[in-house]
Amino acid sequence: MMRDIKEIFQEVVQAVFPLAFAVGLLMLIFIGISLDDLISFLIATVITAIGMTFFLTGVKLSMLPIGEAIGADLPKHNSLVFIAVVAFLLSSFVAMAEPNVNVLITMIGSALQGSINNSLLIISIAFGVGFLMAISVLRIIFGVPIKYLFAASYSIILILSFFVPADYLAIAYDAGSVTTGAMIVPVLMGLGVGIASVLQDRSELDGFGLVGLATVGPILSLMLLGVLSS
Repeated sequence: MMRDIKEIFQEVVQAVFPLAFAVGLLMLIFIGISLDDLISFLIATVITAIGMTFFLTGVKLSMLPIGEAIGADLPKHNSLVFIAVVAFLLSSFVAMAEPNVNVLITMIGSALQGSINNSLLIISIAFGVGFLMAISVLRIIFGVPIKYLFAASYSIILILSFFVPADYLAIAYDAGSVTTGAMIVPVLMGLGVGIASVLQDRSELDGFGLVGLATVGPILSLMLLGVLSS
């Protein structure tokens, strides 16, 4: 475990501190912040790196193995309904727990001053992720090429974009991007690879693509919400 923590900490440092250095330099040159504010910024950066290290370690040691274990066990039940329901529920709950989703909801509430219900947005995003994941899991089982699912999904998105209010359209696309966070990615990838690994006529490569499809679900669900609310 200590080896995992050390490796992840090195990755976090490589990702966080160059950005922190650039931001600090810009603040010194163009904003002229005080020494106390600069020290507070550096302390916050260190705390962020430590927090991200422990968070990503937990994700690596728990969420990814859980996703693979559930994915490998699902096909053994020989019930398409059961598989679809479990994939839907697991993906929906993980989407609700995704930190990026909560950040987006907070920013939307601040910008729109509560004109859109936050709980409704979270439920819509979670439902979109869960629905697409249920379909994606069934796609793996039936061996349907993923290009058809992408083509159909984005065709619907393109059509809906002409009818969705401008506020919902922008929010929908951002909602799709935040569903590729540190919590969702390991679970969905583990789920897809786990299912594909136990199917005799499938390669583990068939389990990939679920994260890409996860971005489609919230876009569709929020677009539909915008159309219905208008």
